[in-house]
Amino acid sequence: MKLLRTPDERFQDLPGFPFAPRYIEIGPARVHYIDEGAGETVLMLHGEPTWCYLYRKMISPVVDAGYRVVAMDFIGFGRSDKFTDLEAYSYQMHVDTLWSFVQQLDLRDIAFVMQDWGGLIGLRVAAEHPERAARLVVMNTGLPTGEMGPTPQDESKAPDIPFIRWRRFSREVADLPVGQLVQGATVSEVPADVIAAYEAPFPDITYKAGARIWPSLVPVFSDMPGVEENRRAREVFSTWQKPVLTLFSDGDPITRGGDQLFRALIPGAAREPQITIRDAGHFLQEDKGEEIAEHIISFLRRNPLPV
Repeated sequence: MKLLRTPDERFQDLPGFPFAPRYIEIGPARVHYIDEGAGETVLMLHGEPTWCYLYRKMISPVVDAGYRVVAMDFIGFGRSDKFTDLEAYSYQMHVDTLWSFVQQLDLRDIAFVMQDWGGLIGLRVAAEHPERAARLVVMNTGLPTGEMGPTPQDESKAPDIPFIRWRRFSREVADLPVGQLVQGATVSEVPADVIAAYEAPFPDITYKAGARIWPSLVPVFSDMPGVEENRRAREVFSTWQKPVLTLFSDGDPITRGGDQLFRALIPGAAREPQITIRDAGHFLQEDKGEEIAEHIISFLRRNPLPV
């Protein structure tokens, strides 16, 4: 499978992102991450079609509060290498990548901070390796287990809901408009230089295979890969006593209200305050990053690691 590497010059002078790039090799790919501060580890995981730049408003406040922040780019995104073939990407490949990342950096007692695909992947790793996970922050994401039944032969007969329309659009559009997608999924006006930073990883369409295919890998149909693994993860979380904070926004048509599923499923979530991020879209980190950082810091302080 052919890999592409976005030229470094596309990441020069990004607004609000002074963090030094770091890299490790996972399989054939070079994976980018940032590693700032010292103390207990907070692992921030992005989703579609963003990269760790999405967390720029949160990193410094959490570091200043006395924590170590690690934020990686999944393969196909950010400064990480990108396969050109759609077939190179799978749900399991991303789960395996994250687990390899955790092992290589020897991350322990992790506070997972997860949004969108970061949740689908991070929740799997936390459930499959609970000895590495101490606390979870779950934002605008899900853990689907094929609730829509078998994949229809004609996808036009699938339920007419926002996610299915997005799934179809991402595959069929001639060139995925990353900047427009970020702006369309936020409530606030995103400055032009910030939009350019989200577009920086993708010089042209050949770099966008991972972004184009990710929506189609979400296991919404019962015969899709990942369904059984997610069911097992849900079983783990049904008895999970470790602290879990849900932070869902009020302006995301796809995941709005999904916090109720996690609060009903996970005992460790039901004990935490129910917090809704107001006036924020799907990319709530972009709309309300500083506010979210304060909620996370408060959560970590009221749930310290066992001595």
